[in-house]
Amino acid sequence: MEQVKDTGRALVRIGFDGRVHKIFRGHMARERFENEVRVLRHLAEHGCDYVPKLLESVPGELKIVTTNCGQRVDHLAPERMKEIFDSLLAFGVRHQDATQRNITYDRRAGRFCIIDFEFSQLLHAPELSPPPPPPDAPRMPGY
Repeated sequence: MEQVKDTGRALVRIGFDGRVHKIFRGHMARERFENEVRVLRHLAEHGCDYVPKLLESVPGELKIVTTNCGQRVDHLAPERMKEIFDSLLAFGVRHQDATQRNITYDRRAGRFCIIDFEFSQLLHAPELSPPPPPPDAPRMPGY
């Protein structure tokens, strides 16, 4: 497996089959895990096709396995980034960690995708979401 991310909050690896393996760590790991699972299931139920599909959830290991949504984007105009994150509102989700690192480009689908939903908020049930991440990276205003 190729290691993509190894931080205090998560270990992310891509398997030889292309699937993404994410293990949650650190502060509020269980809450963030549960929230990402809940939001990804919600988005799948509502037909959102530009986010990872949840393939497996392993609560005892705080691990999820998802489809791969392409490569991270090196540069994106702030207006386009805002438009991409705003598109989730139609599905009842606010991302809450709206940074460029959470946008990928899927060449097979020919479109931008959004990843990392651990801090996202379901608009109909905001009380279920953990608080937004600490301000360690610039985010879009209002997210």
